[in-house]
Amino acid sequence: MSPDNNPGKTEGTQDTEGTQDAEVTEVTDDIEVTDPVSAPDADGNARRTTRRFPLFTRDTARPEGGGRTAPRDAPAPARQWPILAILGTVGLGLLLTAFDVFRYGTLLIGAALLAGAVLRWVMPDVGMLAVRSRFTDIVTYGILGLAIVLLAMMAQPKPWLTIPYLKDTLHYTVNSN
Repeated sequence: MSPDNNPGKTEGTQDTEGTQDAEVTEVTDDIEVTDPVSAPDADGNARRTTRRFPLFTRDTARPEGGGRTAPRDAPAPARQWPILAILGTVGLGLLLTAFDVFRYGTLLIGAALLAGAVLRWVMPDVGMLAVRSRFTDIVTYGILGLAIVLLAMMAQPKPWLTIPYLKDTLHYTVNSN
C-alpha cells in the first residue's frame, strides 16, 4: 500500500499487508508533517507529493494577471473594468453593424480586441480579461483583432484596402470560365 492511500499511519507502523508506510505523523487538530516533501491535501490529510504533474487535474490555476484590478471592497464593475470596457466596445460595434454601418462596426470590434491585447500586455492585473497565459492572450487577441480589422477594410463595395496578389490568387483558384 502506498503512503498516498493511507495517510493516517505513523512512522514505522505496518498495515495488514505487512508493508511499511512512509514517514508521516498526523495530529488530530494540527497536521505535523515530518517528511520534507509532504503537504496536506484539500481535506487536511498529510500526503506525499511529487514534482510530477498529476494525471488528472483536480482544480484550475488562475491565469497570470487574473487578479483584481481594484481593491476587494470596490464594487464588481470597478474590479473588472478591463473586460467591461472591451465588451462594451464590442457591443457598440455590434450595434453599429445592426444599424447597417457594417464597416465601422466591424472596425470597432477589431479595435476592441486589439485594445484587449494591449491591456493584457501593459497591465499586471486585468481581472477576467486574463483567460490563459499572458503570451497566449496577447497573441490570440492580437491575431483575431488584426484579422477583423483587415477584413473590415477589405470589405466590398469600395474597399479601403486592396491587396494586389489576393485578386490574382482568387483568379487562379476560382475560375469563372
